[in-house]
Amino acid sequence: MKKAYVFPGQGAQYSGMGKDLYESNPKARALFDKADEILGFKISEIMFGGTDEELKQTRVTQPAIFLHSVALAVALGEEFQPDMVAGHSLGELSALTAAGALSFEDGLRLVSARAEAMQKACEVKPSTMAAVIALADEKVEEVCAGIDGVVVAANFNCPGQVVISGEVESVQAACVALKEAGAKRALPLNVSGAFHSPMMEPARAELQKAIEATEFHAPRCAVYQNVDAQPHTDPVEIKQNLIAQLTSPVRWTQSVERMCADGATAFEELGPGQVLQGLIKKINKEVEVSSKQTL
Repeated sequence: MKKAYVFPGQGAQYSGMGKDLYESNPKARALFDKADEILGFKISEIMFGGTDEELKQTRVTQPAIFLHSVALAVALGEEFQPDMVAGHSLGELSALTAAGALSFEDGLRLVSARAEAMQKACEVKPSTMAAVIALADEKVEEVCAGIDGVVVAANFNCPGQVVISGEVESVQAACVALKEAGAKRALPLNVSGAFHSPMMEPARAELQKAIEATEFHAPRCAVYQNVDAQPHTDPVEIKQNLIAQLTSPVRWTQSVERMCADGATAFEELGPGQVLQGLIKKINKEVEVSSKQTL
């Protein structure tokens, strides 16, 4: 039996996240205190008692989810024995840090740089995302390819759930076309920009410099990366995939399928929310799935 740990992405945040962990575990508390210091603002206070609006700011959301996830892995101590890890979008940095490819400090700095770069890219031109329900992955890609302007499949979350991303008008036009092609629903999402699309090119270029300047190590187990859904342990490959990630789709369905093919029989989600747990159940009904938000 092999165990996989998975780490959530943006959208899983909630007020009060990580508070139990901070109060009950000295190792976790040390990371929260260090994060406040590195970021230059009290992220712990926003996590424990901030409003939804405060938590929704990208510069807060991404470090908050990363911090909660990695603090959990650290607090688990010897119990954290992954055979493989993966993370959804932002969660890939949590997975890499938990698996030892990055130090906590470097991981947090990269997450913070990623959040700032994405925020800036969102302000360049209005862009958005939409969830497409009950249509085959290939059909979604085919319809998007026929729309004028920028619109692409951005997240393959589970069979029958794909998120598209791009320019506002193009995403709106794609939603109409996708419903005509048989999608049950095509719903605009309340997001600030077109993540995992060519619209993120300015952010990718900015993040590339930060990633190239950061030291990566071989992780303690394979990390299944979003870009190609393959297992990686080579720091050079890991860096390249991480740079490509911002403008490439998140291949979550394919990552989970590959982990199952490689022997994963149990998945545990570490961090806020239970989004990934739900997606994994839809991808493979046979595997054991659980989540942990506190010890």
